[in-house]
Amino acid sequence: MSNLFFRTAMGLIASMAMTSCALDATTTTKVQKGMPHPPCPKLVAKDFGRQKDKHGMTTYKHDEHRRHVRTTSYSHMEKEKGCHGLKSAAGCQLKYTNKVRSAAADWSVYPMGTKFKIKGLPYVYEVNDYGSALVGTNTIDLFKPNLSTMRKWGTRKVEITVIEWGSYEQSRRILSGRTRYKHCRKMHSAIVKKLNTGQVAKLENS
Repeated sequence: MSNLFFRTAMGLIASMAMTSCALDATTTTKVQKGMPHPPCPKLVAKDFGRQKDKHGMTTYKHDEHRRHVRTTSYSHMEKEKGCHGLKSAAGCQLKYTNKVRSAAADWSVYPMGTKFKIKGLPYVYEVNDYGSALVGTNTIDLFKPNLSTMRKWGTRKVEITVIEWGSYEQSRRILSGRTRYKHCRKMHSAIVKKLNTGQVAKLENS
């Protein structure tokens, strides 16, 4: 009886998610200018029962390009310890243009050079930075040019689509010279483990 109830309940949830997703694609939702569209409920529903990070966000498989992720925001204007102004961890200038914008992440999850789009926004985001608080999580930190836009974004769960994977090998090479720092050492070890499995080789060539 309990199994029947569980199957019926899950069927209802899936049905509601599909209906909501269809509505999301065909109706106009009032969205604040410069802010993303809500994630598709069907995508969010698929997170049920999956492996999560400490923030409760899904850890996706390598071949899953469409994802429901937690995003935060940061700015060089915060002047935090270890911040190098407008220079990213990859050694390039942090970007914030009408086409391309910088983002930070755990490079063992989103390797340096990974590009993605956020649902409802026209920009391409490129991972060229990292932060110690991001390591071990699936969170993506979006670069903002000042404190007001940073605070306006805050913390948001959004739908992203990975359009190009970065390089785990290049990420490993950069991090290998920074392993005296705990967060860099942790990312480096996780990347080496992934490279040794051979799973990411086809990603970088796709």
